[in-house]
Parts: sequence; structure tokens; C-alpha cells
Amino acid sequence: MQTSKGQAIEDASMRIIDGEIGDRRDKYNSAEWPIVRRIIHATADFDFAGTNRMIFHDDAVRAGLEALKRGAAIVVDVNGVAGGFNKQNPRDFGNKIICNISDPEVARIAKEQATTRSRAAMRAAADHMGGGVVVVGNAPTALREVIAMTEQKVAMPALIVGMPVGFVDAAESKEAVTKQSAVPYITNMGRKGGSPAASAVINALYKLLRGTS
Repeated sequence: MQTSKGQAIEDASMRIIDGEIGDRRDKYNSAEWPIVRRIIHATADFDFAGTNRMIFHDDAVRAGLEALKRGAAIVVDVNGVAGGFNKQNPRDFGNKIICNISDPEVARIAKEQATTRSRAAMRAAADHMGGGVVVVGNAPTALREVIAMTEQKVAMPALIVGMPVGFVDAAESKEAVTKQSAVPYITNMGRKGGSPAASAVINALYKLLRGTS
């Protein structure tokens, strides 16, 4: 089968990453590295294997793969995360994408409770979180809410992908997810993160699921 031009460019990019990463690759096992590499590919930022390196719970990859394979829902904090997914993957595996950030009722509740829409949106998705995958790429308050929900046993996801970006509580909220032991997680150190990086984690998991990483 002839390789498409787009695939040829992606393959060339991956070869460049493999050639430039050096011994930073040694921090990750064979299941983790394809995820880190895809984040670097999505962001052109080797720092996700350096100062802002990725951190994996020991059971994270297995839990994520099993959840996606069985058709679990994927709850995201913002539409930008969902927008970065390869759309064919959720269709093929039956994974419903849940994003409540633009829901008028969520906005009303957030105002009424004097909280952020990101917190209210996560709380509103509680029924979809059990056994699902939660992906936070933007708001530290969303990640904080998910952690609180697991501590309160309101919802118990199979995997938390926590990669909020920013200067206020981004690094601290990610550190907090590594200190909880109820749910496997994939996160990173420091202020960097964002929707493209968070989406790349899910795309990489689907690649692993298909055996095409």
C-alpha cells in the first residue's frame, strides 16, 4: 500500500524526534514512550521529556487502553481537547465524547454557586465518568474538581489525563493528581500542557490499541 503524503510527513517527524531525543527517552518504558513522542510531535516541544516531563501512574496505560477498548466515555474540559482527537477512533470504539463547558445550565450553576464553569462542567459529567477517561487540557480548576470527585467517591474514572496549562495552579493541580491513589493518571510537571498535548495522549492510546504506534 502506498504511503500517503501526510503519513510520510508524520513518519519523517517521528524519525526526527527519535534522532533528537537522546537519553531522555530512557525515562519511559515501551508503552509510555509512544505517548510522549506523540505529545512532542503535537507540540514541537521536547520539554515534555525534560523539565516539564511526563509522569505516568504504573497502571495508567493499561487502564486507559482497557477503558477505550470497552467503549467508555471520554470527558473533556474544553472543546479544544475534543477537537484534537482523530475523529475516527471514538467512532470505531464507541467512545462518547462529553464536554459540558458550553452548556447554558452549567453556566447558570457556576454563577449560582460562585464557582468556575470548568468545575461545574466536570461535576455535571459525573454520570459519564465512572470507568471512563477524563481529559483536562486547559483548566486547573477542572482537574481539581475531578480529584475532589474521586475523593468524595462521586465518580471513579478509569484514567485521568491531567495536563492543564498556565501560571495559576497548573503545576500545583498536576502535582495533586500524582498524590492521589484512587485513579491511575497521566500528567506532566510544571506549567506547560494544553489541549494539543492532552489530545495527543488520547490519540497515542488509540494508536497503541490499534498496534500502530
